[in-house]
Amino acid sequence: MRPTPYTVSLLLVAAALLGLPAQAQYKWKDSRGQVHVSDLPPPRDIPEQNVLQRPRAGTAAANRPVAAATAAPASAASAASAAANGKGPIDPELEARRKRAELEAAARQKAEEARLAAQRSENCQRARQLIAGLESGQRMMRLNDRGERVAMDDAMRAAEANNARRIADADCR
Repeated sequence: MRPTPYTVSLLLVAAALLGLPAQAQYKWKDSRGQVHVSDLPPPRDIPEQNVLQRPRAGTAAANRPVAAATAAPASAASAASAAANGKGPIDPELEARRKRAELEAAARQKAEEARLAAQRSENCQRARQLIAGLESGQRMMRLNDRGERVAMDDAMRAAEANNARRIADADCR
């Protein structure tokens, strides 16, 4: 039995219609390099260059967000109220990443402040020791430009003491 032209054309139309949902797919790579295929758009945190494929404008998936917005007026109203508050709809994963990044930045800033406080404390201690040594009157040596040891006279001792007091005033709070 041989198929009729009507049957052949009907089969061709059915095959063409079956391929439409496959064309209405998003394809993207996540941060680990894994490829995802879905009829829903990729998450907001996926960079634009990692989106490998988008559905064409005439496909059902491209029209789905419009249909979903009209079918669910409650979600549209909540999105509108969120937009009125200055915030759009929030992706929970994106919000968690943002909070984690804020906590990490705060921890880095706190660690930097602690490092600077320790450095100021050490500078203060060294400046006070230098001032005590300069005021004690004991003989002190200094290296000149050629690397030779030279005894400090009263003018050099006074200049060094003033410099050490400036450092102590800045770091000993």
